[in-house]
Amino acid sequence: MPESISRAVLWLFVINLGIALGAGLYESRIVVPHWISSSPDLVRHWDAEAARRDDTGRRFWGFVTTVPLTLLTLANLIAAWRAPAPVRGWWLAAAIAAVADRVVTFAYFIPTMVRLMRASDSPESVAVAIRWAHLNYARLAILLAAWVTALKALFLS
Repeated sequence: MPESISRAVLWLFVINLGIALGAGLYESRIVVPHWISSSPDLVRHWDAEAARRDDTGRRFWGFVTTVPLTLLTLANLIAAWRAPAPVRGWWLAAAIAAVADRVVTFAYFIPTMVRLMRASDSPESVAVAIRWAHLNYARLAILLAAWVTALKALFLS
């Protein structure tokens, strides 16, 4: 892969990771609280209708991460493997962290949200939704690690 293409792929990776991280933080802090609410008596409720109405998976994430970040992650894994020594370690770390994000997203987050969007309000669905929301912070930490290490690789390149 020519150096100019590798650098462009890394730039796109950094930009996409930053967008995904920022959007993920926004969703966690602003959107998810509409899906998991509390009644005046402090009982938690799952609002599948609100989640379906927002449908962030198909309206946003599919265009930003599901396809683009997955393809950029694979391209960056290949480019990082072939990169010179000073940048290779950081770039591989970023790509591997992004692979981890992609794996947990496809294995847990997407299927769980699809099930939750069909679920009625029950203690079980509330528990699953709260677990999903809490684990999402771990996924955001993985994205942060990928973004910071990709920025370091970009700086070194």
